[in-house]
Amino acid sequence: MAESKELHLAELHAHAAYAHAAAAHVHSTGDHVAARELARKALDYSVEALKHTEGTPQNPPQSIHV
Repeated sequence: MAESKELHLAELHAHAAYAHAAAAHVHSTGDHVAARELARKALDYSVEALKHTEGTPQNPPQSIHV
């Protein structure tokens, strides 16, 4: 279960990153309306990922003893 939730979170973050990159590219072409829409989608993905991340218990990193 936790693995599928982590995968879902990773996908949300990937969608947000892609939308941010797409918005930047479209903005550079002068299509500011499309860039604004893509930026809004990126924000939506980011907020959704944050909501799910905040509900996930954070485990401290395990130390490695050699």
